[in-house]
Amino acid sequence: MVTKSQDRRKVRLSRALGVALTPKAARYLEKRPYGPGQHGRTKRKQDSDYAVRLREKQRLREQYGIREKQLRIAFNEARRTDGLTGENLVELLEMRLDALVLRSGFARTTAQARQFVVHRHILVDGKIVDRPSFRVKPGQTIEVKAKSEAMEPFQVAAAGGHAEVLPNVPAYLEVELDKLQAKLVARPKRAQVPVTCDVQLVVEYYAAR
Repeated sequence: MVTKSQDRRKVRLSRALGVALTPKAARYLEKRPYGPGQHGRTKRKQDSDYAVRLREKQRLREQYGIREKQLRIAFNEARRTDGLTGENLVELLEMRLDALVLRSGFARTTAQARQFVVHRHILVDGKIVDRPSFRVKPGQTIEVKAKSEAMEPFQVAAAGGHAEVLPNVPAYLEVELDKLQAKLVARPKRAQVPVTCDVQLVVEYYAAR
C-alpha cells in the first residue's frame, strides 16, 4: 500500500522530472506545470549536457520504478542486442511483468502492479510469478489468479475503473479486461510504448560513464 509520504514524493518527483508518475501527479502537473520549490516558476538557467542526460535517464527509470542497477543491467543487454540501443532498452523494460500488468489495465500505477506481482496474484501461462522483473515473452498469457479476482482492486480493474488514468492498451497486447486476462502478442516497439523519454540522451548518459 502506498503511504501519503510516498505519494507526496512521487508528486514532487513528477514535477521535477516533468512527467506524471501517478494519476495524482498528473492532476498536479495540470494545475502546476512547473518544478517544485520556491524557484519552480522561475526560468531555469541553461543546464549542462550532463544534467540534461541525467534527468532523461531518471525520467525513464522512475517511469518503470526500477533501481539504478536494474536499469544499467537492461542497458548493457540492450547494447549487446542488434538494433538501436535506446529503442532496445525501452522494449526490454516494457516486457517486464509489472509493466505489462499496468499496461493491461489490471493496476492503476506501477507501484500497485509490482505489489500485485510480489503478493502472488499474477499468473503467466498458468503459473504464479512473483518477480516484477520477470520478462514476458511474446505468446505468453498474463492473468489474475482465480482466487484473487474477487478482491476489490481487481473488481475495479475488470470494470474498467482505470481507463481514465491509463493510456490506451498498446497494440502489442491483447486484453480481455472483464476476464482479467492479457496476452503479449508481439515484442513491443519503441514507438508504441507509452513512455516519455528521449532514449538517445539515456544512451549518451551511459556511454559517457
